[in-house]
Amino acid sequence: MHMSILTSASRKINKPLGKLGVHTILLCYMIIALWPIFLVISNAFKSRKAIFRDPMALPDVDSFSIVGFEKVLARSNFDLYFLNSFTVMTVSLAITLVAGAMAAWALSEYKFRGNTLLGLYLAIGIMVPIRLGSVSILKLIVDLDLTNTLTALILVYVAQSLPLTIFILNEFMSQIPKDLKEAARCDGVSEYRIFFQIILPLTRPAIATVGIFTMVPVWNDLWFPLILAPGESTRTVTLGVQQFVGQYVTDWNAVLASLTLAIIPIMIVYLIFSRQLIRGITSGAVK
Repeated sequence: MHMSILTSASRKINKPLGKLGVHTILLCYMIIALWPIFLVISNAFKSRKAIFRDPMALPDVDSFSIVGFEKVLARSNFDLYFLNSFTVMTVSLAITLVAGAMAAWALSEYKFRGNTLLGLYLAIGIMVPIRLGSVSILKLIVDLDLTNTLTALILVYVAQSLPLTIFILNEFMSQIPKDLKEAARCDGVSEYRIFFQIILPLTRPAIATVGIFTMVPVWNDLWFPLILAPGESTRTVTLGVQQFVGQYVTDWNAVLASLTLAIIPIMIVYLIFSRQLIRGITSGAVK
């Protein structure tokens, strides 16, 4: 009797302690993840001397300066770089989501010869980094006469993002009840309407999750813009920042200001779609 009372009491004590430990770990991880972003944004509004004197301090009346933003807007075509990044990101994201959702629907709904092998092939595409084929990709882009074009970047990013998109959406679509789809077919609904009006709305959290996971690497990528589209008219934001990084002298005010301007769109998109992202992640974890 006494042992059962002690056991139940210890469980009541351990339960809050367990939650406290989990929240403590998550809080520490959040601080570690957000600390570099905080340093970039805070130092972007400080003078060069203040950055080197105390990079951890917040900008005050003496150290506050927007000279970095003035240099970025005056000495570079940042609006063009931003437009290039936004165009590449949105077009590649749209193509990836539409094509990936269709392919995932075909793999999950229609069983055909080679269905399993095709799924395995896509899984290999997730495991093998696309940068390993940079030489072949560059040769192909040169042969197609697409160097220094945004089309080259869009095609590469679509190829990079499709395997993961198909893999995630396939798992979500396979969980949709078959009775729902069969009822729509019995009512004479076409396969296209079933896909666009029933399947896509039900997989909205998964699409938002895939969209975030696809968008962030495309926006932050430096490798493919550097080797495929390094021209002034096709530079992206991340590549445009490099002009302020010199071999002997780096204009840290301009670099940090550029990075701050590049961070803002991603933060806005995350705040807008954070609820859908969390729903997609938790649904995937449960399944």
